[in-house]
Amino acid sequence: MRFVLVVYIALLSIWILPRQVWMDQLGRVSLLSGILFVMLGLGADSAPPLVQPRTPPPAMMGLPNLPVSLEGYSYLIMKLGPLKFTRKDLSVASTAACLTFTIFQSASLCLATTTPEQLAFALRWFMLPLRCIGVPVAEITLTLFLSLRFINLVFDEVRERSVD
Repeated sequence: MRFVLVVYIALLSIWILPRQVWMDQLGRVSLLSGILFVMLGLGADSAPPLVQPRTPPPAMMGLPNLPVSLEGYSYLIMKLGPLKFTRKDLSVASTAACLTFTIFQSASLCLATTTPEQLAFALRWFMLPLRCIGVPVAEITLTLFLSLRFINLVFDEVRERSVD
């Protein structure tokens, strides 16, 4: 399901955004997610345990060893020297990489397709019930609006500096 969501958001970005924008964004977000996947995949379960197991092996207690699985299940997927890639690593790495891609790219899509005024109005509408308990809704909404208004200027300056 995670991968389907990532593919859906990528296709939506390609469909909605101009070619130069989606190629740049998808490339950077994919690179970040890929690096995160590799680092977590090779690092989540690779560190050797620092403590010894407290239970003695079954042979010392007079119990037979557990039989080998008939289906060939293996917790270890791949081994590269001291680094191991296990099923737990695959789960952790894919979850983190997919969530990172989804968060960054969906936020980018939201900012690219919705005006700052509409985002501020939506936040204000959702936060209105919090006025009853003293939350400064107007100040929070104004802060968000000003941030969204000037974030494009910051991005344009960064793009111009990177081109020079």
